[in-house]
Amino acid sequence: QVQLVESGGGMVQAGGSLRLSCAASARTFSVYTMSWFRQAPGKEREFVAAITWSGGSYYTDSVKGRFTISRDIKNTVYLQMNSLKPEDTAVYYCAAAPSSRTYYPNQYNYDYWGQGTQVTVSS
Repeated sequence: QVQLVESGGGMVQAGGSLRLSCAASARTFSVYTMSWFRQAPGKEREFVAAITWSGGSYYTDSVKGRFTISRDIKNTVYLQMNSLKPEDTAVYYCAAAPSSRTYYPNQYNYDYWGQGTQVTVSS
């Protein structure tokens, strides 16, 4: 069982930055692919970024060059968000998938989810 707890959301003006954190509670954290998804009001949940156990990272096109995903040895994954835009406003979720499931944008590949943290970007 993996428990995920997100933090770091908030309100920021366009062009600003936020860093989200996701703390995982499992000794086997290192073998999971960790990802961030987001869901804006009235829209479906969408993939944002993923990082594999070996450090490979993947991003949706709309955040490339602005967002950076990383993980440390203390069971935490981060999402550094720079040059934020109003369209980045959403609830951001951390998720964990077994490393054998390699199609990262598919939310159904993920077994564990955090509770979500709100990010609001004002224009």
